[in-house]
Amino acid sequence: MTHVEKANDLFSRKFHCSQAVFAAFAEELGITEEQALKIGACFGSGMRKGEVCGACSGALMALGLKYGQANEQDLESRFKTNEVTDRFLDEFKKENGSYLCNDLLGCDIKTEAGIKEALEKKLFTEFCPKMVESATKITEELMNQISS
Repeated sequence: MTHVEKANDLFSRKFHCSQAVFAAFAEELGITEEQALKIGACFGSGMRKGEVCGACSGALMALGLKYGQANEQDLESRFKTNEVTDRFLDEFKKENGSYLCNDLLGCDIKTEAGIKEALEKKLFTEFCPKMVESATKITEELMNQISS
């Protein structure tokens, strides 16, 4: 199963976008799918407030696990993480117009009215899977381009 297929499968099973993207990369990054699902659980729907798209948050978690700084002396990994973060967000914005959930959805999901609008327009089931796929593809491309 490809990363995109895995992320789409998890999202279709009602996991948050953040969980789906992060868990698609979990095993190869040294954590279990269950751990990734738990770590990513609080980031869906832009942290439930329409902020940074949860699919982007899940992608950044995966990229951080691969490239992130874990030693205070290792400034090279800090710079690499900053670079990969910028590249991911720039590419996602270029592809989708924004990386902010409310902007992507065109409604304010931190309000009851905004959630209702998103549900009526079937954004969570018809639009969000495209964001999951986009974030997963960009993450995979970056991981293939940038060495650890």
